[in-house]
Amino acid sequence: MKLVRFGEKGFEKPGLLDATGGVRDLSGVAGDFDGVGLAPAALARIAALDPASLPLVPKGVRLGACVARPGKILCIGKNFKDHAAEMKSDVPSEPLLFMKATSALNGPFDGVPIPRGSIKIDYEGELALVIGRQAKYVSRSEALSHVAGYFIMNDVSERAFQNERGGQMTKGKSCDGFAPMGPWLVSADDVPDPQALRIRTRVDDEVRQDGSTADMVFPVDEIISYLSQFFTLYPGDVISTGTPHGVAAGMTPPGWVRPGQRVSVAIDGLGELCNQFYPDA
Repeated sequence: MKLVRFGEKGFEKPGLLDATGGVRDLSGVAGDFDGVGLAPAALARIAALDPASLPLVPKGVRLGACVARPGKILCIGKNFKDHAAEMKSDVPSEPLLFMKATSALNGPFDGVPIPRGSIKIDYEGELALVIGRQAKYVSRSEALSHVAGYFIMNDVSERAFQNERGGQMTKGKSCDGFAPMGPWLVSADDVPDPQALRIRTRVDDEVRQDGSTADMVFPVDEIISYLSQFFTLYPGDVISTGTPHGVAAGMTPPGWVRPGQRVSVAIDGLGELCNQFYPDA
């Protein structure tokens, strides 16, 4: 299944993509895609529906972030050897964890505001997932059974805020709009191998990143198992799994994103998101 959230920002409704790519309205038969709405039983009820029986949404409707109100947005840094190298960093011996504020949540085609004082805007095209079953102390062999689905996230960063303003990475990762997600949530049963997906990122028409999840240092099952040893993962929690090489900070000279530019991220089978950057008011 490909699940979407559509409508005005802050008032999105749950939807389902039909075989033609049309959006079908689920709001009369299903709840939003938050913790409860992502549970296995809730997804099974949606899977049993005939999409043709659901109201067709007018074309061109805005799509929102495909997960509603995530409790946590957990991110893994330097999870590709070539990305660690371009950042002049050693490969971590354990998954490098940081978090993004939930207020960074953004739609897959919404604009991304460049915050005041920003000078080094960067992108990171990533495979992300959302938890559907509570996970605590799970093994690697059990880990993927806790995933409700997969989608794309652009882990937008302000590198000066992140690296030159003291403290930890949070403030350089959590500015408003710095977590575009979508364009849809692909149910886990439609992603047979999350370690066999190509990731491509373009800035306008220039390809910047072209990698594969096969090259992750820590694969998805290991990340979920690892995180669950420290705290409970609840349905609706989002995990973004790291980016391949080609970020702006790794270029010579750096290829920081400028106002008016569009950043597109595509992953095999998961679609493509595209966001234009603009100066914040």
